[in-house]
Amino acid sequence: MSLKAIAKQLGLSVTTVSRALNGYDDVSQETKARVEAEAQRRGYRPNTFARRLKMGKIDAVGLVFPIHPVPLNNSVFMDMVGEISRELAQYEVDLLLIADDDNADQHGFMRMVQGRRVDALIVAHTLDNDPRLQQLQSAGFPFLALGRSQLSQPYAWFDFDNFAGTFSATNHLISLGHERIALLGENNYQAFITQRRSGYLEALSKHQLSTDYLRAVPPTRRAGYKAVQELMALPSPPTAIITDCNSHGDGAAMALQHMGLLTGEKRVSLVVYDGLPVDSIVETDVAAVIQSTREGVGKQISSMVLGLISGQPVESLQVLWQPEFTPGVTVNPPA
Repeated sequence: MSLKAIAKQLGLSVTTVSRALNGYDDVSQETKARVEAEAQRRGYRPNTFARRLKMGKIDAVGLVFPIHPVPLNNSVFMDMVGEISRELAQYEVDLLLIADDDNADQHGFMRMVQGRRVDALIVAHTLDNDPRLQQLQSAGFPFLALGRSQLSQPYAWFDFDNFAGTFSATNHLISLGHERIALLGENNYQAFITQRRSGYLEALSKHQLSTDYLRAVPPTRRAGYKAVQELMALPSPPTAIITDCNSHGDGAAMALQHMGLLTGEKRVSLVVYDGLPVDSIVETDVAAVIQSTREGVGKQISSMVLGLISGQPVESLQVLWQPEFTPGVTVNPPA
């Protein structure tokens, strides 16, 4: 089905029909609606490749993620990726996953930039001083950072207040009378990890409590399980535990459950960032720091990256969301 047939049916020129389907501003909304309705009725789909060449757009966005640690093992990250992809697909924009090796001489995503294979990049798991973002900013290429970093010029970013999440959770435990509070934190220097660690440490410092129960562990169930076993074997074990990701949070919950400490008279309070994974075998309603829904995050990020592609100022594309604390049944005064 050609543009000519649509133009003839509506009494419009082929040029007007083409510009209406491609979203040009010089075509009225009424005319666009008529053209789109007729195109849909006829099952017309434009030649995507030709349209991309004409408009200088690729209709693809790359999502850059680090190889180490492996975020594809994280259900929260993968749920978010799925929602971003679904939202962008509604605008006929494809999402490409680009693995990036920090130890490589050259970042693989720069091939996408230099070959103009994507319209913009989403950069996940940022660092406080992130060479990827610095390189993209120097190249003048549009990007949306998932996390804040230190850059010389303004840039688009979306983030959660990770500091506030652990700070509020730790303060809540302290208000219940806990003094020996452990944090199982990921053993890397990505920005969201350091921010969560800082929130925990700041709350302890404010009340002059010991930081001896801080542990840096890999983001795995096994590491969380073993860390809790070791903590509970101490002469003065913690009375409360916070984990900064749900993978080792699940391991921590399993360890406490196996030791009879997740519930009951000798229970140890537990707070898991992002909540337990959906496939967890632990059925107890564990306390959590929740970062909105994956659907909400996907819509927000997709909207921002589409705005970036359309030329919105980066200063208007800077969004910080606040996490929420849900107490569940695993936050109680010390046993």
